[in-house]
Amino acid sequence: MAKASLTFSDIDITVKVPAGTRIIELSEKLGSGVVYGCREGDCGTCIVRVEDGWRNLSEPSVLESKVLKDNAAGRHDRLACQAQVLHGEIKVRPA
Repeated sequence: MAKASLTFSDIDITVKVPAGTRIIELSEKLGSGVVYGCREGDCGTCIVRVEDGWRNLSEPSVLESKVLKDNAAGRHDRLACQAQVLHGEIKVRPA
């Protein structure tokens, strides 16, 4: 299985992860400052800024694109609960 490198710049930690891993899975485990209320029905709280490697993530779904637009997110912002690491190097921080 392909591996990728994911860095959380707010806590300066880089980990190797298998392709298909969602950013939120690692954020929770590593203690990054990514806020999320997804499980409580507060969609859009887990927005992260992709500082590097945004092309190494899965494409945003229609739902994710709508949530990002509704939250006036920037061009390189993604939902941590939706964005999957595919390959290469990715660097994110809480938005």
